Amino acid sequence: MLLDGVDRKILRVLQREGRISNAELSEQINLSPTPCLRRVKKLEDAGVINRYVAELDPALLGLKVSAYVFVRLERNSTVNAERFEEAIRTLQQVEECSVLSGEYDYLVKVVAEDLEDYERFIKQRLAAIEEVDTINTTIILKQVMSRQPLPV
Repeated sequence: MLLDGVDRKILRVLQREGRISNAELSEQINLSPTPCLRRVKKLEDAGVINRYVAELDPALLGLKVSAYVFVRLERNSTVNAERFEEAIRTLQQVEECSVLSGEYDYLVKVVAEDLEDYERFIKQRLAAIEEVDTINTTIILKQVMSRQPLPV
């Protein structure tokens, strides 16, 4: 899908204010409400807009530990990858999971209440996935920034 300037304006506003009304959105981008709504629907249908979510503060929810976990599979095959990916989707503490090239097969971002909770997660949940061979953790001490709005 080719995006024009108006589409990009819509996306910039929606990334900042996902709950904005169509009337307010159309006013901000200088377009009447009906064509604005049509464009938003088109962006949703094309998959450019995947979903609308609320961004929460993990620390205020008691999730004070974040970690990047590098995972190597026992054998990097299609079957093992599918099994691992199916299992990882069920783990609530996993925020992100990405396939890598190089020394490790996956990078998994995990949140936990504290280090003891994280240790339980690793030993009882992640290491329990049959296809996992190696786990290497890097604890996040402080997040300097997170770029939520994509540059559009």
